[in-house]
Amino acid sequence: MDVGADEFEQSLPLLQELVLGADFVGLDIEFTGLRSNQSRPQQISLFDLPSEWYLKTRQSVQQFTICQIGLSVFSSIEGESNKYVAHSCNFFLFPTTFGVLDSEFSFQASSVQFLNQYGFDYNKFLKNGIPYMNEEQEKKIKHNILTGNWKVRSSLDKDQIKVVIDEVTRWLDLAEEGDWMTLPGIAGFQAFEIQLVLRQALPNIWTVLRDQGIIVKKVSKQHRWYLENTSCDRESCWKEKILLSARGFSVFFQMLVKAQKPLVGHNMMTDLLHLHEKFFRPLPESYDQFKLNIHNLFPVLIDTKNVTKDIWKELNFPRVSNLSEVYEVLNSDLNPTKNSGPVIIHASKCEKYAETKYPHEAAYDAFLCGSVLLKVAHLLLWRVHGAGSLPELSFPLYLDVLAPYVNQVNLIRAGVPKINFSGPDYPSIRPPILLLSVRRWPGVSEQQVYREFQNLCKFDVRRLSRSQFLLLTNKFKDARSILREYRGHPTLQISLYRYWRHSPDINCLLQVCGVVATWALLALVLGRPDP
Repeated sequence: MDVGADEFEQSLPLLQELVLGADFVGLDIEFTGLRSNQSRPQQISLFDLPSEWYLKTRQSVQQFTICQIGLSVFSSIEGESNKYVAHSCNFFLFPTTFGVLDSEFSFQASSVQFLNQYGFDYNKFLKNGIPYMNEEQEKKIKHNILTGNWKVRSSLDKDQIKVVIDEVTRWLDLAEEGDWMTLPGIAGFQAFEIQLVLRQALPNIWTVLRDQGIIVKKVSKQHRWYLENTSCDRESCWKEKILLSARGFSVFFQMLVKAQKPLVGHNMMTDLLHLHEKFFRPLPESYDQFKLNIHNLFPVLIDTKNVTKDIWKELNFPRVSNLSEVYEVLNSDLNPTKNSGPVIIHASKCEKYAETKYPHEAAYDAFLCGSVLLKVAHLLLWRVHGAGSLPELSFPLYLDVLAPYVNQVNLIRAGVPKINFSGPDYPSIRPPILLLSVRRWPGVSEQQVYREFQNLCKFDVRRLSRSQFLLLTNKFKDARSILREYRGHPTLQISLYRYWRHSPDINCLLQVCGVVATWALLALVLGRPDP
């Protein structure tokens, strides 16, 4: 089910009911870009600590925006054992433009091409996107609306409002008191904005919002005063309605937070960064504060990438490169629990995913996340109890067996493989850092070193000194291979990096200590009295 700005407010009561009754919620987000083309020091690297990775990625998240959020709400069916229904919704989003609020964001060509390849509807994003804002933006706009200190900022809105005022003014010259006209095709919170402008500009009209558009009625000044002071549609109520409409998807985000349901994604770290930035608060500079904020918003996170990566080799499943391939393997005969696992059906308005695949459509990928979670949880339970002695199946039981993976979110290309949102991060289990010493290659750069090894394996490269570089890979076999292939090489010598032996800082400290010790010894010898 696709939801844009026109349908969103009417859908809110149903969405709230679905989330409150859910066992968990699958999430996927599509963006206008993933990672900005930053200078080399700002690019993410296997050398990065989690805090360094966060600060680098934070810049990209602030530059791009969300164009589509997919949610798949999974609920167990009462009275039917281990059967779930999934309500999957696509929400097209577009940043709120109202008064002083006018966001800036970038598009990345590769991301646009990627989404276009999979049929993404940019018209729905640009023309009918649901507005949203974070808490800081909401405070500003709320203050401006309630104090009357606001103005129409968008030139498009200014032109539209000017046309509307001119049309209503011409009509007023000929209208009698009690006559009315309709302004069709104006919806969303902009309808409230136009009404507010009309009421401020024209003292002898009253406006009402109806399904067919804005109804403008010519009234006397006395009747206008009466309506302003007695109507449930008076200006003070309106301003609250404007704020509600301008908040848009942020209203539903708060519902999701209050429901405290487990949130499930696949490689969901970037999703969480955007959720924080776009709907909660601007991302803090402190990595630890970010972790704490996310944990308070969503106390139970499950990243299916982290779960499947951990158990895939143990189950001897074939290599997979994306979420769709994971889902296909779990649905195949390779899965020993294929026929005994949970049954998942689509809700009535979401049946397009029952027969047809829509990869990289956010709601479809959110559905895959939830389905993979249930199937993997069943596999884990089967491994613990065996095929013949499974207890009565339920989602709380699945959640128990998934406990080691809760709040462990996969981290792409960093010094640690995952982030722990409910405590300290785990130490790195990456292969050891290698030290490359270069001879007879003056002026060699990090890029040249990278190209030297790229055909054999991929390493992140960091300069240590003029003729030394650090090499780091996330595969132990690559580290072993490079040590073997370059043993005895006349120009490139590779060895294991030892911090206490090779670090320039430590070497400098030892040299300083050596100098100090030498001078101290010399002073002792020279200052000793003659016998």
